[in-house]
Amino acid sequence: MGARSKARKRALDLMYGADVRGESINQALATESSRAMSHPARATSWAYAQQIVVGITEHGDEIDELIETYSQGWPLNRMPAVDRALLRIGLWEILYNDEIPAGVAISEAVESAKIHSTEDSAGFINGLLGRIAASNE
Repeated sequence: MGARSKARKRALDLMYGADVRGESINQALATESSRAMSHPARATSWAYAQQIVVGITEHGDEIDELIETYSQGWPLNRMPAVDRALLRIGLWEILYNDEIPAGVAISEAVESAKIHSTEDSAGFINGLLGRIAASNE
């Protein structure tokens, strides 16, 4: 697994955990930052994971609005927590990280959904991120 893939997984773990525990993203970031400083081996993937999560918090309203608009009748609160996190990560990369091609962001989100979410999630995430990416070209 590449460094960015590991970082995406760490961002997913952080966001999913905060969502399930009802914890603020800022608190989860502080906890994970402390953990990363205590374990230098984790520092490599932490920098990009932190960039993802901070970017999502900075642009969360816009990201969530796009998800709600393009999900066609699936409000965020009805989606599995893992899917919400994967969609937010994918959209942040598509919209705000010029270093990551949209196709890579979508592929990474879909592959992660196949591993961590429901049977139907990969197709849902692929379609939703693909439609948003196409509308932002």
